[in-house]
Amino acid sequence: MWKFWRRRKDQQVDPAALERRLEQMRREYKKARLSEKEVDPDPLKQFLRWLDEAIQAQVWEPNAMALATVKPDGTPAVRMVLLKGVDHGLRFYTNLNSPKAQQLRQNPHVAVVFFWPELERQVRVEGVAEELEREIVEAYFQTRPFASRIGAWVSPQSQPIASRFEIEKAFAKLAARYADGNVPVPPHWGGFRIIPTQFEFWQGRQARLHDRIRYRKENGQWIIERLAP
Repeated sequence: MWKFWRRRKDQQVDPAALERRLEQMRREYKKARLSEKEVDPDPLKQFLRWLDEAIQAQVWEPNAMALATVKPDGTPAVRMVLLKGVDHGLRFYTNLNSPKAQQLRQNPHVAVVFFWPELERQVRVEGVAEELEREIVEAYFQTRPFASRIGAWVSPQSQPIASRFEIEKAFAKLAARYADGNVPVPPHWGGFRIIPTQFEFWQGRQARLHDRIRYRKENGQWIIERLAP
């Protein structure tokens, strides 16, 4: 059972003490190593190998990835989303009226990061996003739990709302309407596929001399190279 520590409203944070604690935080990475001679020539296959190992290791939310997009004014935006499929790219789903979807439609260049601290690993991916085919969206939507399908209808994602009660009331009303479980896909709900142009596999090592293996595309071929930590 998770236990959360809650600070009283009148309890203040000591910035100097907090900074000292941050400065003293240290962790040595010593679980594994990564060699450019051992990785798969295909970065997607290497990614699937590491993802499978993260799942087998029961990493918390192994498919969670930080998704970075570019806003119309050129400034970055980032948030966590869940990877829900891999083919020739990385697939995720979202409200198509959301800021991230609108940003991807305006500028498809994207970056994601997976972090698996239990394995002392991270994977960075850069690429170009394309909107998913509707048949893929519809097939995936039907695999979602009933409550998640209802939630996709009632949430005007990232828009200001009067209260949580407003959403809960709309949820209850729609859940009753579709009590038979046949929830259609909302027209504003879909997904994206990230077509990778670059991968970086990071394995933590001692003394901060981490192993970093990058794949980059050149003339249609993947070039594998080691980066300085």
